[in-house]
Amino acid sequence: MTRKVIITCAVTGSVHTPTMSEYLPITPEQIAEQAIGAAEAGAAVLHLHARNPEDGRPTPDPEVFMRFLPRIREATDAVVNISTGGGMPMTVDQRMEAAVRAEPEMASLNMGTMNFGLYPALSRYSEADWKYDWEPAFLESSRDFVFKNTFSDIETLLHRLGEGCGTRFEFECYDVGHLYTLAHFLERGLVKPPLFVQFVLGILGGIGPDPEQLAHMKRTADKLFGDAYRFSVLGAGRHQVPLASMGAAMGGNVRVGLEDNLFLDKGVLAGSNAEQVQRIRQVLDGLGLEVATPAEAREMLALKGADRVAF
Repeated sequence: MTRKVIITCAVTGSVHTPTMSEYLPITPEQIAEQAIGAAEAGAAVLHLHARNPEDGRPTPDPEVFMRFLPRIREATDAVVNISTGGGMPMTVDQRMEAAVRAEPEMASLNMGTMNFGLYPALSRYSEADWKYDWEPAFLESSRDFVFKNTFSDIETLLHRLGEGCGTRFEFECYDVGHLYTLAHFLERGLVKPPLFVQFVLGILGGIGPDPEQLAHMKRTADKLFGDAYRFSVLGAGRHQVPLASMGAAMGGNVRVGLEDNLFLDKGVLAGSNAEQVQRIRQVLDGLGLEVATPAEAREMLALKGADRVAF
């Protein structure tokens, strides 16, 4: 039987700023349009952040989320995965607010406190390039930013979203230690199989984007979780397609999207999230792998179903 691969599309995120790409969705209308397009291209899971529609700044405001979530649900059967990672300098309570309000089938859950450096992007632009004053200050602030995800924070999210809302998680693991933290919560019975583990490679402050590091993450997860997990691969920037391709060949699932990478080819901006989904589908086709439908993804990840969300 041909193995099915879940494509996750991370539509906008909180890493890139409006100056970096004219195609980055900012307004609720743009986010909805691009999310729907990604689903039509084959993404079974849509990983979603929100932005201030006036200037593109990342926002945790549930009211902004609710301007695009219902439209996405009406237009597609894709699984909605709401980020609890938020963005600088949101508090943990702010980061989970939209997910608690919407009670989605999935939410992301970051498995450790870490440095998260975005400031190297400053060197690619001159002062006159920036569309908005907040952008360079936002990137510079990451030089002294700690992405806080303590054991207490994780427990709170597991309780409020997992137990309280029936939401399951995309466990985002940026380094090997994060896998051991997840194993700790599995041992305590606070998370339940099947675990959906996102290997995140290439963020400054996390594990590097090297094939041997992906193999190491996979070996470690196999040792810790056995057959109790499924994994997906997120390669930041230009590493997106090579690492996702390697992950798919190793038995995993894949994540693409403008949150993680703005380009389609070297020097060529992706015109939409759908273009990136189409590109990884070409790779999967070449590997003889089939793309999972939203219904198949729900079964694979033991999700509660779209009829039990609050949007």
